[in-house]
Amino acid sequence: MGYQALYRVWRPQNFKDVVGQKHVTKTLQNALMQGKISHAYLFSGPRGTGKTSAAKILAKAVNCENPQSGEPCNECDICKGISDGSIPDCIEIDAASNSGVNEIRDIRDKVKYAPNVAKYKVYIIDEVHMLSIEAFNALLKTLEEPPKHVIFILATTEPHKIPSTIISRCQRFDFKRISPQAIADRMRHILNDSSQSYEEEALQLIARVAEGGMRDALSLLDQAVSFSEDQLTVQDALLITGSVSQQKLNELAFSIVKAEPEKSIRTLHDLLSEGKDPSRIIEDLITYFRDLLLYQSSPGMKDYLERAVVDETFMQLAESYEKDQIFHIIRELNQAQQEMKWTNHAQIYLEVYLVKLSQRKKETIHSSVKDQIDLLNDKILSLEQEIQQLKEAKVSSPVQKEESRKGQNPQRGQKKAFKAPVGKIENILANATKQNLHMVKSNWAQLLEQLKRSHSALLNDAEPVAASDRGCVVKFKYDIHCQMAMNNEEFVHIMNTMLTNLFQKQVELVGVPEDQWGVIRQSFLSQHRDLVKDPSKEQPEGDPLIEEARKLVGENLLEIKD
Repeated sequence: MGYQALYRVWRPQNFKDVVGQKHVTKTLQNALMQGKISHAYLFSGPRGTGKTSAAKILAKAVNCENPQSGEPCNECDICKGISDGSIPDCIEIDAASNSGVNEIRDIRDKVKYAPNVAKYKVYIIDEVHMLSIEAFNALLKTLEEPPKHVIFILATTEPHKIPSTIISRCQRFDFKRISPQAIADRMRHILNDSSQSYEEEALQLIARVAEGGMRDALSLLDQAVSFSEDQLTVQDALLITGSVSQQKLNELAFSIVKAEPEKSIRTLHDLLSEGKDPSRIIEDLITYFRDLLLYQSSPGMKDYLERAVVDETFMQLAESYEKDQIFHIIRELNQAQQEMKWTNHAQIYLEVYLVKLSQRKKETIHSSVKDQIDLLNDKILSLEQEIQQLKEAKVSSPVQKEESRKGQNPQRGQKKAFKAPVGKIENILANATKQNLHMVKSNWAQLLEQLKRSHSALLNDAEPVAASDRGCVVKFKYDIHCQMAMNNEEFVHIMNTMLTNLFQKQVELVGVPEDQWGVIRQSFLSQHRDLVKDPSKEQPEGDPLIEEARKLVGENLLEIKD
């Protein structure tokens, strides 16, 4: 072919040419210089980060006739033969198209033969995760103990799909995504070598769009250079990559902060008419607002910005926005991006979210933190009002008692203290059982969940204290809450209905304030104390086992539990 793509022409031929993977290349060079060559290697990482290139460089380095500091010379016949694929001792296999067990058995049968020309026979298996389970099993023993003249190099973008038995038999090297700056430096070197003029911002844009892959970056650069005329411009890079210019991003950001939905929709449709993809637009918007937040937090971190270039307009926007606004916008855009992945109408989602963002004025945009603070302030105000009511009730209570004692009437309009129905409570206590109380307590949380918020709030400081087949006593911490609950007919009706469904019998809710409950309970126990002390008076004869135990250990050491 007369023309080769840039990523093929500029494929690394030495370890020093592999960009952004120094932790891998340095280790391999040291191992080669010290003669510590492993029988199997695993290269894993994202696409376009140099895995296959590093594998070929390693194959040349172990077989080079004149190695230099762990680097191949690229001048001897073996280095040239491996580079152009003419030497049969370096075998490259695509596991995607040779995933069966028969192909691996063929390799297993041929590894025992000595290399023809080189010192080592090197097998480079690309996309090794595509092999079947049977193929992995066939490769297992050979990979663990191959002949001394064989080296296996496995490359994959999905190491989690490789069995752990294979991984444990290899030296693993994880290739990282290449930084945008390193990609831009490499493209700058290539364009300078070919005497191609360019704009620096165009290289930065292509490097960011490549997302850490050198091959993707060089492919985009190849297209952009072919599209451009005398000079590679930012506009050329924008058209080729489908990215949004910073000018348009600035317009969208201004329309949001100024609450101008019409302008934001007009800008969006201008971008769509240029052929921009909605998913690309929202991706650029998220990155742009991320840069805006980063610059606003620390203006000295310009080198960490991924999408934006700091100019006068960008600085003006940074002053216009509040951090809470940017947090809210990024959260909304991220939600829109997730929803756009599962719809056939991505453009509509983007339009809706832009209108939603630009309709909210600056002073009405609240972050989740501010919403929580407002909610807490409302709760504090409500609690203060309740505390004031309780204080008034406590102050008025002694006055009412003194006036009652003297035969005087309390002041008109003053609420009477709640008086619990003692007869009903004692009737429930007389027939109460621990099993019934346990049933109510174990289902109490579920009962509260079924209530409306206003009703469940009445039971915040309440708990069931006794239950029989016909009634349930609920203790309230404050008189006012007990009075509000028991005077609420709707609340009482709903609670009676839920308790009836729970017991499968007609059950009535009875409320009692905490201070009155203590008096009623003590009075009930006093009345029935004789019955408790001497069960033989009014109860039938006890359990024979208990009587026998009483004879053996005595009354004082015996403790009977229900």
